[in-house]
Amino acid sequence: MTDMFHAASGSGGGSWLSALADWLVTLMETIGPIGAAIAVGLESLFPPIPSEAVLPVAGLAASRGSFTLAEAIGWTTFGSVAGAYLLYGLGRVLGADRLTRVAEKMPLMKGEDVTKTVAWFDRHGSAAVFFGRMVPLFRSLISIPAGVSKMHWWKFGLLTAAGSLIWNSIFVLAGFFLGENWHIVEQYAGVFQNIVIVIVVLLVAWFLFVRIRAVVRDRRSGPA
Repeated sequence: MTDMFHAASGSGGGSWLSALADWLVTLMETIGPIGAAIAVGLESLFPPIPSEAVLPVAGLAASRGSFTLAEAIGWTTFGSVAGAYLLYGLGRVLGADRLTRVAEKMPLMKGEDVTKTVAWFDRHGSAAVFFGRMVPLFRSLISIPAGVSKMHWWKFGLLTAAGSLIWNSIFVLAGFFLGENWHIVEQYAGVFQNIVIVIVVLLVAWFLFVRIRAVVRDRRSGPA
């Protein structure tokens, strides 16, 4: 069984992806579906770990009989919720007031940025948490503003579980049915992630442009 798993993970092509798959397979073989939950929980805390690689491997493990498909989906969803709650708790601890004071001391930032973000989240937070669980990068980060805005913990948990269940099921099922070709999922999902990264970079660049232009304009008008 172990040799079959490592052969499948080795088909991932990229050395880093193969190493990650080998580690995940070992973890899941050692402690079962709880290993899948731990892997997904780490992915929630550290966005550089791609869920597009973690979840299909859990499906692969289920297809090989290490645990059932239902266990793979259930435990990965549990791991997603657990990791999200840790970041949610971080947001609650930081709080809007503390983040506002930090923003006031940062270049090109204003305290009202935090205030506006919290106000936006109060209006659209439910949709942001639910759909955010299906968007790379935002899957993890969306938990922090949920904590800052003090969204009810049970509401946050239900929305996170619902969004994670959909996202996780898609990739776990893909890994389950693709078997040794699970890495194909990561290749196609990587395109979507790259699109999201480009959009984020463009938004950050626009934000910096607007703020720098405002600072230059204020400095020029100051002496007058």
